[in-house]
Amino acid sequence: MPRIVSIGECMVEMAPLDAPQTFRMGFAGDTLNTAWYLRQLLSEDWVVGFATAVGTDAVSDRMLGFLAAAGLDTDHVARSIDATVGLYLIELRDGERSFSYWRGQSAARRMADNPEWIDAVLRDAGLAYLSGITLAILPEAGRQNLLAALARYRLAGGRVAFDPNLRPRLWPSAQVMMASVMQAASVADIALPSFEDEAAWFGDTDPAATAARYAGAGAALTVVKNGPAPILLRQGAASLWATPDPVATVVDTTAAGDSFNAGFLAAWLAGKGPEAAARLGATLAGRVIGGRGALVEGAATGLRPGG
Repeated sequence: MPRIVSIGECMVEMAPLDAPQTFRMGFAGDTLNTAWYLRQLLSEDWVVGFATAVGTDAVSDRMLGFLAAAGLDTDHVARSIDATVGLYLIELRDGERSFSYWRGQSAARRMADNPEWIDAVLRDAGLAYLSGITLAILPEAGRQNLLAALARYRLAGGRVAFDPNLRPRLWPSAQVMMASVMQAASVADIALPSFEDEAAWFGDTDPAATAARYAGAGAALTVVKNGPAPILLRQGAASLWATPDPVATVVDTTAAGDSFNAGFLAAWLAGKGPEAAARLGATLAGRVIGGRGALVEGAATGLRPGG
């Protein structure tokens, strides 16, 4: 069976409800969000795995149960007896979100310490997916372990999709963040940056500059997201634009990019062209931001590529 593996951190999510100071507990994280939507979009012929590390405590057990119930393969979830899982809280203002994080004891920060574990995660996977947050939470040695393994995997015929998902406060410095992101871009087949973030930190003047930089690093296909604005798709030397449909109601923008990535990758894996893949990604993201929290039940209904 074809397999895709998403690598990163799953956290406890506390999402606001309508009642003041009331939150709902769930589980989420950028690469987990993408895997969760991918599982709903891809046919049952696909195995969608989530690779991370958790503790051995009750909340870690509950998280693993959640992943399994979502249909995700958890064979490559490492467990640590002296760590647990991270937690974040979402606060909303006019549909825009801000986050507070508690991840000091997160086992996921040490998941790439063992190169053999990474090789096992990648073995037999047709596509590996990761983000800048995946890299940011790792110590330097673990980050280099992961990037080296991805380089070997790609040379052996594997494909890598990478969302830079720039979060400066997770990194020791902006310089380390930018250097690590471009190092990851050099082992990526598909890059999925967001123009607003890239412009702020790399000084890109327009989406074309962002696309050119990732193409120059080695990405065969670059998809430059830009909020509600047209999406730039660069494949080789050719570029085209895909314009998303307007979204009538924005409730919570959490996981907008993560769900877009899932829609895009699902369509691309199903053999759709970049423009059709971008449209499916934008449609899913538009539904997701109309609900609360990262994982919106039913958002992917009717969107499976090919029916």
